[in-house]
Amino acid sequence: MRLASFNLENIFDRAKALNQATWAEGKPALETAARLNQIFGKTTYTAADRSAILTGLTKLGLAKSDDGGPFARLRQNRGHLLKRPTSGLPQVVATGRSEWIGWVELKMGEVNEIATRTTAQVVRDVNADVVAVIEVDNRVALGRFNTALLPGVATPPYPHVMVIDGNDDRGIDVGLLSRHPIATMRSHVDDLVGGSPVFSRDCPEYEITLPSGDSLLLLVNHLKSKGYGSQAESNARRLRQAQRVRAIYDVRRQGGATNVAVLGDFNDTPTSAPLAPLLGAGSDLRDVSVHPSFVSDGRPGTFANGTASGKIDYILLSPALFTRVQQASVWRKGVWGGTHGTLWEIYPEMTKPIHAASDHAAVWVDLNI
Repeated sequence: MRLASFNLENIFDRAKALNQATWAEGKPALETAARLNQIFGKTTYTAADRSAILTGLTKLGLAKSDDGGPFARLRQNRGHLLKRPTSGLPQVVATGRSEWIGWVELKMGEVNEIATRTTAQVVRDVNADVVAVIEVDNRVALGRFNTALLPGVATPPYPHVMVIDGNDDRGIDVGLLSRHPIATMRSHVDDLVGGSPVFSRDCPEYEITLPSGDSLLLLVNHLKSKGYGSQAESNARRLRQAQRVRAIYDVRRQGGATNVAVLGDFNDTPTSAPLAPLLGAGSDLRDVSVHPSFVSDGRPGTFANGTASGKIDYILLSPALFTRVQQASVWRKGVWGGTHGTLWEIYPEMTKPIHAASDHAAVWVDLNI
């Protein structure tokens, strides 16, 4: 059977701040929205909090109107956060969380139509029996992709489609497309460290029943991005996530599971400190890219131009599964390579970067199982 991991980067709808020509254009809005929602959750707003709220709303274009910004809107569902006088500056009138219900919500925009078709072509050409999908809008969107777009590129829909809503309010979840039944599922959205969720999205466990009678346990991940927030904070959170994934893996192995894969977008390189619980000394998980049967195209990375610093997508296998590897590789044809898309062969429909299926290559492995 073939197992794959692919970052779809959302299929139909994507936060507008994430859908700009460059990451730098949308990054400030994402950081500001996250910071505001964090402040909104406080029991009492200090003078510094009120000042930060007004500054943040102004940056997002929301000082004069709840819907005035290009990337976000302010939801005031119950009570009021702000008073906006006809003249003069707005004022924060809520003294804390108990006086209003609301948040900053990111505005969504449609993904380019050619990009969604290109995404379907990647799934078609990788032709995996089970695909861990990263950055999917939700189960309804993944279902639409499965039943509407895959047949459009001459590919039968997968009979089993699953997404468990995670902790990311931007609609960035992880899920599964499978030709084999999903026997059990476990979610870890409520796993906490210091009172806060461990996972930025989730680390769902999917137990797949195979025609051979064997079962395959998948831990699907999208670890904390380096994209916004301080580097130290993102590294620390990614380390906590990797530690928790490792703990879940160890419990399942001690419980008798032998065929286990940990896969997805880990947002860091193999020798990084945050990934040490999964790839460092003491872990028996093995990356398919180090297997003798791995077919390399000479580029070690999986993201963007495929450089070593872009090696962030993984399929890690338990010892029993690693011995069953027949072949593994990456599929880059849906990634725009270099400034002009000329670093490798791409789909003919891709005439500019926005047409790319993803910034991530799909990773796949054939298992004798």
